[in-house]
Amino acid sequence: MATTLTTAPDTATRPDAPQRAGGGGRRRVFNLPAGLAALIWLAIVLIPLYWILITSLKTQSNYFLSNPFVPPKEPTLDNYRMVIEADFVRYFVNSAIVTAGAVIPAVGISFMAAYAIVRAGNRSRFLRSVNAVFLMGLAIPLQAVIIPVYLIIIRLKMYDTLLAIILPSIAFAIPLSVLVLSNFIRDVPRELFESMRMDGASEWGTLRHLAFPLIRPALVTVTIYNGLSIWNGFLLPLILTQSPTQRTLPLALWTFQGQYSINVPAVLASVVLTTLPILALYVVGRRQLLSGLTAGFSK
Repeated sequence: MATTLTTAPDTATRPDAPQRAGGGGRRRVFNLPAGLAALIWLAIVLIPLYWILITSLKTQSNYFLSNPFVPPKEPTLDNYRMVIEADFVRYFVNSAIVTAGAVIPAVGISFMAAYAIVRAGNRSRFLRSVNAVFLMGLAIPLQAVIIPVYLIIIRLKMYDTLLAIILPSIAFAIPLSVLVLSNFIRDVPRELFESMRMDGASEWGTLRHLAFPLIRPALVTVTIYNGLSIWNGFLLPLILTQSPTQRTLPLALWTFQGQYSINVPAVLASVVLTTLPILALYVVGRRQLLSGLTAGFSK
């Protein structure tokens, strides 16, 4: 009895077989809802920035008479000149001193504390307790302890000084910084630390030559985040300072507030000038910042 074998036709040779785009790649499908959501979010972000910029170029009289979203026919820089002449340089220097004086120690202490917690936290009960205290600090908002902080500053006789703003800012910046940096240090392979120790490197040498280069994106991310928070801080300067010579930039906005009205274009001009240092800091460290954020999301 003879049997016949039949083979299925090769779909690759069929003329009606579907061909994949790009030589085997998946066909790209446009996600319309996600695109619309992205456009809406972009408008939410850009429209206020556009309004701030064009309003800062208007006079106070034109601000009340013209359409708020129409650019001025005759832009003027008088508002920026007024802001600079109203002791803006002094407020800028105060904010720079407070930000640098708080961010640099906070990041340095957090880096060393995170390294010690990761490297010796399993062997030291004290370091485990310190890590628990740092984690508890994340749950305490500044508004809840502002009165005790005020009383401590009064007892230390530091009221109405820039140091009164710097010290609490350092304390509130450390917990989150330690949490972020310890996660990055924990991802460094343990073999690298062991090889450094076998080569005779001390803990300080390992901290400087191994940990610091590998977690530099995280350090930049923490620095920019803390710098932005302290630069825009309002509550601590409001409660812990009194004299105009100790004002920071957020408090300087009161300069353009009159008894019955507010010079809105001048206030927005000061907002633009206040934003420029943060923008410059982001431009300088944007690559390290994006690397740190990307690595953080991948954990």
